[in-house]
Amino acid sequence: MNIQPLADRVLIKPAPAEEKIGGIIIPDTAKEKPLKGEVVATGNGTKDEEMILKAGDNVLYGKYSGTEIEFEGEKYLMMRQSDVLAIVK
Repeated sequence: MNIQPLADRVLIKPAPAEEKIGGIIIPDTAKEKPLKGEVVATGNGTKDEEMILKAGDNVLYGKYSGTEIEFEGEKYLMMRQSDVLAIVK
């Protein structure tokens, strides 16, 4: 990965939105933003907050968390570690 987050920030690749529910195909405009994803890269933390997330963790985050970034044709979210709600095991 060519992006290295700083301090307490993490880079997350969001899970794809659902294309189909039952037999109904959902158009792009009606798809809900996914609330889970995979951590791709992390910063080193700060002196007040240790970085507990690591690359490869599957996480849940808030609906309006993070800043959307597009890099090399892929969409990512950059957010603070504190915006992550849980690690999914």
